[in-house]
Amino acid sequence: MNEERIFEINNIEDLSQVSDLLIEWRDKSNIIALYGTMGAGKTTLIKNLCKKLGVQDEVNSPTFALVNEYQTDTLDSIFHFDFYRIKSLEEVFDIGYEDYFYGGSLCLLEWPELIDPLMPEHFIKVEITLGETDTSRRIKCSLL
Repeated sequence: MNEERIFEINNIEDLSQVSDLLIEWRDKSNIIALYGTMGAGKTTLIKNLCKKLGVQDEVNSPTFALVNEYQTDTLDSIFHFDFYRIKSLEEVFDIGYEDYFYGGSLCLLEWPELIDPLMPEHFIKVEITLGETDTSRRIKCSLL
């Protein structure tokens, strides 16, 4: 199942091609884990993806809530997690992460490295690294 694509992004409009691939891969996994440093563009990519999927709600990183739920225009749920502030895996168990991860809805994870022991065997890994300019990024998408 291992498949990989690399994108060189020069501006925010270029994110559309990454979102298109993630939508194409949606049938292979409902978990999309985004890795990258603070300010790399994880939330920006999630906003782009959600817009393409028909989310009308405001998409923001759920830094304090841990998880936000968005509805697409077809009334599908998308769950957006931000694990940056978790102090223990117990917090992730307390929110019932298994119901989300294995419930079939799309789950978008920021800072998944902080819950590494709980990650499913197969997921879509998105690694965002800063480029030469403020607006450029290298985005590697892998099917694991």
